[in-house]
This record gives sequence, C-alpha cells and structure tokens, in this order.
Amino acid sequence: MVKGVSHLDLIDRLKNQEESALRELMDGYGDLLLRTASLLVRDRQTAEEAVQDAFVQAYLKIGQLHDSAKLKSWLIRIVVNRCRMRQRTWSWRHLLPGGMPGDLPADPATVSAGADDIVMAHWEQGRLAEAVGRLDYPYRESVVLYYFDELSIKEIAELLESGENTVKSRLARGRRMLKRILEKEEPT
Repeated sequence: MVKGVSHLDLIDRLKNQEESALRELMDGYGDLLLRTASLLVRDRQTAEEAVQDAFVQAYLKIGQLHDSAKLKSWLIRIVVNRCRMRQRTWSWRHLLPGGMPGDLPADPATVSAGADDIVMAHWEQGRLAEAVGRLDYPYRESVVLYYFDELSIKEIAELLESGENTVKSRLARGRRMLKRILEKEEPT
C-alpha cells in the first residue's frame, strides 16, 4: 500500500470517485494483483486484462467494501473472480478449432518490454512459477493465495467461499503435486 496514506482515506477518496485515488490504488496493489493473476491464468496479457477489469470493478463497487482493513483481500477476491471468468472463456476459445491467431498467448521474447516487464518475465520463467502453472486450477488458486499473496487459510476460505478444511486439503495436495513436478524435472 502507498506509504503515508491510510486505507480509510483512500477508500473515502475512491467513493468520491477521485481518479488520483484510483491511481494510488493501482500503484499500491498493481504488482501484487498482476503476480496473482499471472500465476492463476498463466498468460501475461490475460492477467493484465483481469487486473484492469478488477481495478475498474473496485472503483465502481468500492461502496460494497464495508471493512477498510480488508481492502487487500477484497481486491484479490475480485482478481480471482476475474481470472476464473477468463479461465472459463479462454478454455472454450482454445478448444474450438480454427482459433484466431490473436487469441494465442503472446511470446514474451517477441514483445518489447520495459524494466518492470523484463523483471516479471524472468520471474514468470522460473521453475517454481512454471510448476505452479501446471497445477489444476483449484490447487493453483490455493497455493498462489497462500504462498505468494500470504493470505491465511481463513482469509482464503472466505475469499473462495469454501471451508477451511477444503483450503487445507487443496494446499496439501497442491504441495504434493508441486513436489512431484519439481522432482521430475531435476537433472539426474
């Protein structure tokens, strides 16, 4: 979050539809939400679209946030929901034959990138991010929210509208799957 600015002040400014408050919100949470979305949907362009949608949604629906202390988890919930929506539409588009070339994920090597994009591309190309990306979506979602976004099991359960035991099971199974994926890729 932006230093020196309280959540309550920022939320009040967002409710008054101050564009500068939206910029501060994007600056404060943009990297976190983009990392989350990138890990969930495994495509930079789709992740960016999900995050943009999430910020627009947050700006329009800020009145629905009743506890300013939950701003971070509220934003993450919006991104997760946007990623779920995009994941469903992405899978249907790519299952049908004759997809449009523009529908395919962009090759990071062919896209000109700024410093932030280069750092993110290197991080995304890491073994862990790749292994997390290979998990089935429910496990990937729980692992990303717990280990990368550092949410508690209780927060994840609330965010995903599921039980805490479900989250614990998904985390345990996701860890086992990650271990197998990473062990398979180790040079022998």
